[in-house]
Amino acid sequence: MTFQRHTARKRFGQHWLRDPQVLGNILLAADLRSVDRVLEIGPGKGALTEKLLDSSASSVHAVEIDRDLVDFLRRRFVNQSRFTLVQGDVLKVPLTFPDGALATKVVANIPYNITGPLLEKLLGSLSSPVAKPYELLILLLQKEVANRITANPGDKSFSSLSVRLQLMAYCRKVCSVPPRCFVPPPKVHSEVIAIEPFNSEKYLEPGLARRIEILLRKAFLSRRKMLRNTLKDICPLEELELIAQDVGVDLQQRPQEIPPLKWLEFAKALNSLESFHME
Repeated sequence: MTFQRHTARKRFGQHWLRDPQVLGNILLAADLRSVDRVLEIGPGKGALTEKLLDSSASSVHAVEIDRDLVDFLRRRFVNQSRFTLVQGDVLKVPLTFPDGALATKVVANIPYNITGPLLEKLLGSLSSPVAKPYELLILLLQKEVANRITANPGDKSFSSLSVRLQLMAYCRKVCSVPPRCFVPPPKVHSEVIAIEPFNSEKYLEPGLARRIEILLRKAFLSRRKMLRNTLKDICPLEELELIAQDVGVDLQQRPQEIPPLKWLEFAKALNSLESFHME
């Protein structure tokens, strides 16, 4: 069997990026230097792997679930001493290099069916972020998810995911990727985004982070309703109105209109209330 005869397997969500311009955009966004150790998730047939190995990065470690592709990749890059590869499910295997070191940057064409769990493995959650964050993640995602992560308040895509991720990292779009850029072409459009996690010193106190999660869950469960209606059970309404006024939040607004930092201020103000209902 050869690379050419290997067909994409639906259960692995395989869509191999082949467009040279998009590959170039990914490399440019990654800004790889000699101190960088790169984790690549889902190298597929190695188109991006080759570009990563042509860069200044000190080493590249890849995780691939498809055993046949692992065999191909090992043969293709057999002479590359800076390349290591492990076969397995990225959600289950350690993401460290063979010597136990952590990557500084991540480059990933994420299978769309595991986007949520993989983001949590790479970043953690608002109340439990990873102990040592990566410097940068360059991710190829379904456009709908990328839009939610990078959305601004008031955008139709702005969601609780927008708030959580933007309280953990700087998030921006890199480039759009239409279906024709892949083999086989997916049924949806894609987007490359850059996520630059905040330094661990900026992590939120866990109790405060959990309060933000509660607010987001309650508010975005009925995103078309005003905050006055969705948050009325977290504390007496008169207290809620006073706190909202103090932090500059209008309870007539819908949740998608409130910027991430306002959610943070709102949660901090509620933090001192004995009447605040955690659940």
